[in-house]
This record gives sequence, C-alpha cells and structure tokens, in this order.
Amino acid sequence: MKYAFIFIIILLAPNFPFSTAGNQGTEKGWVAPPDADKVSNPLMRSAISATEGKKIYMQICVVCHGDKGKGDGIGGLALNPRPANFSSQKVQVQTDGAIFWKITEGRPPMASYKTILTETQRWQLVNFIRTFNSLKK
Repeated sequence: MKYAFIFIIILLAPNFPFSTAGNQGTEKGWVAPPDADKVSNPLMRSAISATEGKKIYMQICVVCHGDKGKGDGIGGLALNPRPANFSSQKVQVQTDGAIFWKITEGRPPMASYKTILTETQRWQLVNFIRTFNSLKK
C-alpha cells in the first residue's frame, strides 16, 4: 500500500502546483531570498518534531530524495535538476528559514508544498532534514 501511494505521487507530480519563484540563481544553485534567512524555526529543532518530520519525509520525500537523503531516490533519478543531497554541506549550511522557504515554494521539478503541507509539517521536515547533517559527524 505504501508503494502504491508513492507511485501515485510520481504519476500526479506533474499536476502539482509548481512555482517559478525559486528559480533565481540557477547557475549557482537554488538560492532562497535573503528574507528567508531571517525566518526563525518555531519548533527549535526538537527531537519530537524531527520524528514527525521523518513520517512526512517517508511518505512524500523519500521517493526522490532517498532513504538517506542523498538525492538518490528512484523517483529522482531522471529529474533535472537532481534532488538535493540533504547530507551535503551545501544544504546543511543553509538557514532553517531558507530550507523552509524551498519546501514551501518549490521549483520545477519539485512541487510547492505550501498548500499540501501545513506550516508545522514543513518545519517538521526542516528539523528532519537536519538529521542528515554529515558536518557534525
């Protein structure tokens, strides 16, 4: 049943609302606007919120980003640009606000999750993405 859900998401992904707001800086990577860096994480990277974020991640993100967050999920293999490697320094040095903004706004081929996930769920995902941090290992 879980895999059926994942394949449905893959099939429907082209129909999700995409935003082009995040397309600035495509030569240098995906850069959130400066205001995003000023947004504070209201969940303060708590273990409980990261656990909830993992549940969401395993339902909707794992198919493209992979179970270890390396951007190597089966659904992301043919995407251009490829899904982010959450354990990379490039991701982990970003502010929580920047990561939240990217989840919220999306950019093709990644969907905007502004209307799909609640604000709290998006912050929970940010906190789970932080658990992939290879910089602190």
